[in-house]
Amino acid sequence: MNDVLVEFRDYSFQYFEQSQPTLKNINLKIKKGEKVLILGPSGSGKSTLGNCINGLIPFAHKGKIDGKLFVDGIENKNSSLFELSNHVGTVLQDSDGQFIGLSVGEDIAFALENDMVEQSLMHERVQKIANIVDMGQLLNQNPHDLSGGQKQRVSLAGVMVDDVDILLFDEPLANLDPKTGKIAIELIDSISQNDKTVIIIEHRLEDVLHKKVDRIVVMNDGSIVMDDTPDNVLSSDILQKYGIREPLYLTAAKYAKIDIVPELKPAYLETFNVELCKDKIRSWYESNHVREQKENNSPLLEIKNISFSYDGKRPILQNVNAIINEGEMVSIVGKNGAGKTTLSSILCGFIKPDEGTVLMEGKDLSQYSISERAEYIGIVMQNPNQMISKTMIFDEVAFGLRIRNVDEDEIKEKVHAVLKICGLYEFRNWPISALSFGQKKRVTIASILVLNPKILILDEPTAGQDFFHYSEIMEFLRKLNENGQTILLITHDMHLMLEYTNRAIVICDGKKLADKKSYEVLCDLDLTEKANLKETSLFDLALKAGIDDPLSFVECFIHYDRRVRRNEN
Repeated sequence: MNDVLVEFRDYSFQYFEQSQPTLKNINLKIKKGEKVLILGPSGSGKSTLGNCINGLIPFAHKGKIDGKLFVDGIENKNSSLFELSNHVGTVLQDSDGQFIGLSVGEDIAFALENDMVEQSLMHERVQKIANIVDMGQLLNQNPHDLSGGQKQRVSLAGVMVDDVDILLFDEPLANLDPKTGKIAIELIDSISQNDKTVIIIEHRLEDVLHKKVDRIVVMNDGSIVMDDTPDNVLSSDILQKYGIREPLYLTAAKYAKIDIVPELKPAYLETFNVELCKDKIRSWYESNHVREQKENNSPLLEIKNISFSYDGKRPILQNVNAIINEGEMVSIVGKNGAGKTTLSSILCGFIKPDEGTVLMEGKDLSQYSISERAEYIGIVMQNPNQMISKTMIFDEVAFGLRIRNVDEDEIKEKVHAVLKICGLYEFRNWPISALSFGQKKRVTIASILVLNPKILILDEPTAGQDFFHYSEIMEFLRKLNENGQTILLITHDMHLMLEYTNRAIVICDGKKLADKKSYEVLCDLDLTEKANLKETSLFDLALKAGIDDPLSFVECFIHYDRRVRRNEN
């Protein structure tokens, strides 16, 4: 019996609109019951590979195919999207884009309705699958009213109900808070135990490795550059070579001059043999730890007793208080639906609070219109395409000044100055469509910076970006901050919070739970549990190495890591 469920044989694929192949000479076998992680930087071809497996290529996205691909014994190009959907279930990155039914139950039942399953059997099957993903009590709920984690569970149930052999997850952690992401990985792992073949496409390596995978397939530029066990992949230089973030505990071990080899079992913190190298870790910590200097605080923005409800019944924010100091870069973190984005909308004046005030240098901002307030507080949305309204880069950055009737000579001077700051001056006469996602992000930042706001708010500035583009945008923001720009970051990325912001404001269920050093937040297990955050692996590494003050170890790593990255940049 052939136990290979997915097999690529010298397979290449080129979209008709592209001049070069996106996939090049792929040879890959995935066996029944395997759990495989497809990893790679943006543009490496990993999502295209997934679309070949589930049949979107060639039946929805047309192109030229060379070689062969077999899915559960069926040759892909000789099949149909309908036939392949009976073998492969796909959970998309955007759960909202996958919903069809008006209720959770209807959505889960959709595939069974298409197969004309008898109604009593359908109800029984839907209830059973909903219970497995812990959604059995919410079958009558509108899926669009659910939290991010609940939406992910409904999407998962929708593909499980058809009892397919292969489950494909395309960036399942996108848009999820850290704890919900952790639960999603645990759920995927429990499903894989039922003899399902699981393929995960993701770039958040450490988060996926919360649970074991059998193999990691690393892609770059349309080719497979490594296909091996997690221990062998993490012991190689492949992650650094192709700009993929390694787990933080391994970065700390490398700073301590530890040679990462497969024998150390480095892929998972629980298996990592710290006993063989804990003396080096302790020695590094003792040599590099210095107490942080106290900062001189000059209050800029004051959030006083802010409360808000959309419907007058369910509170979204309750008596939130915070102070943002001049020149700070601060994270606002918390679970999905905690009220973070609502708070940013209040700061920008998009919505008015039911109670409380927002003060800028002591001035009450409620007296200003949205456009007037934009000169104090600017916001950059998660998706740059939602902000861009002009064709050309110069015109987009100049737009805010033009609607304020600024003189054209002054506009040119200011736009050119901010484009230089943002590293976009050489592209000033380019169309925005010619830019990468990261460059578009810079254009949106430039369009806000040109108004010279005192505070810049960024909503999930690195969402969906690989480590290279993540580092590019965050180093750019760090330099802006060092030049005096006060920055607020709304983020689910605990690495970003830890590495780039000294302070974090934690919001949960509309209330401020904490306001303290970022590394203190991620070392407080009670706080991370309440706010759906995830403790840092550096804390656990310190405990395994026998360090008496693990919080101090995390602080040491943060300051050392920042020095290293600044020297590199």
